[in-house]
Amino acid sequence: MLDSSVRYGYVFDAKAKGNASSGMGVAEHSKSTYLELQRKKVFRYVIFKIDEKKKEVIVEKTGGPTESYDDFAASLPESDCRYAVYDFDFVTSENCQKSKIFFIAWSVSSFNCKVQKLKFFECENHGVSFSFLSSTRWSFSAHRLGFTLFVCRSPSVSRIRSKMLYATSKDRFRRELEGIHYEIQATDPTEMDLEVIRERAH
Repeated sequence: MLDSSVRYGYVFDAKAKGNASSGMGVAEHSKSTYLELQRKKVFRYVIFKIDEKKKEVIVEKTGGPTESYDDFAASLPESDCRYAVYDFDFVTSENCQKSKIFFIAWSVSSFNCKVQKLKFFECENHGVSFSFLSSTRWSFSAHRLGFTLFVCRSPSVSRIRSKMLYATSKDRFRRELEGIHYEIQATDPTEMDLEVIRERAH
C-alpha cells in the first residue's frame, strides 16, 4: 500500500516569499523604449521581464508597427509572468482614427492542476522510483500486482516566486510609464483577447 507520506509532493519554501517582498527597479532602457512606443510609434508592443540578477525590469522583446495583436499574444510565455504594453489603433463610430495604450500584467494561473493516471504491474517486492516533477522524486514499494496512481502536478517553487516578484513590482513599474490608458491583469489568454481590448478602448 502506498505510504501516505508520499501522496503530496509540493513543499512551499517560506524564503521565496521573503525574497519577493520588495519591488524591482526599472532599467533606463525600459523607460526609453516605452517612450519610443508612446511618442514616436516606433513599436506596436513591448514585452518586459524581471531580471533577478540585475534586480530590475528590462526589455525582453519589441514588436514593429506592422505586427498584429496575434503576434503580440504569441510572444507571451505560456508558463511565466511578464509585463507588456500594446499600442492599439482603432476607428471610432465617428470615423476618427485613435489609439490607446494598454498595460498588461500577464500572470499565468499558478494552480493549473494536471492529473496523470499511471498503472503499474508486476511490482511485488520491488522498489519503484518515479520522477513526477523536475525537483521531486518519489520512491515506494508495491506489495500487489496491479494498482492505479493519480498524481496532481502542482507548480514549482520557482513559478510561485516569479508570480510574487511580478505582483510586488507591478505598481512601481506601472508608475514609471506615463500615458497608459488602460490596465489589464490576465491569467488566461481569454482575459486579454482582441475583443476585450476593443471593448475597453471604446
